[in-house]
Amino acid sequence: MKLISHRGNIDKIDPYKENTKAYITDAIQLGYDAEIDLRFIGNQLFLGHDNPVEEINFRWLYDNKNNLWLHCKNIETLIFLKDDFNCFYHTTEDYVLTSQGFIWSYSGIKLYPDVIAVLPENHKYDKKDLNNCFGICSDLITNYK
Repeated sequence: MKLISHRGNIDKIDPYKENTKAYITDAIQLGYDAEIDLRFIGNQLFLGHDNPVEEINFRWLYDNKNNLWLHCKNIETLIFLKDDFNCFYHTTEDYVLTSQGFIWSYSGIKLYPDVIAVLPENHKYDKKDLNNCFGICSDLITNYK
């Protein structure tokens, strides 16, 4: 099962650290993948959920591409990265397909095998359903080891 840190969080939500390069790098070094919020604006890449907060360079993104799930926050980001990275765009759709063919679910939606369960700690999922998922994306990902 793929274990994916939500914005770099591994055992709690830390709004001051999440979606920062250092925090995400720490999660990856601990053996997790990381879902990050990313924007491409004016030839620059920015981390940040609601707004562009921290500028990152393409090299860091490329060096970590095998462990990143890129939540593109605008269409420009998706167009720029879709051919070389595992990325997706969604708002409130039940399920979306990432650029590499993975099924990303909206938090709280019915789970199926091959789906990535997002923030299961916020919902009462049956443990069997979680065990059958392709992966879990969580702020408390250490709970699913």
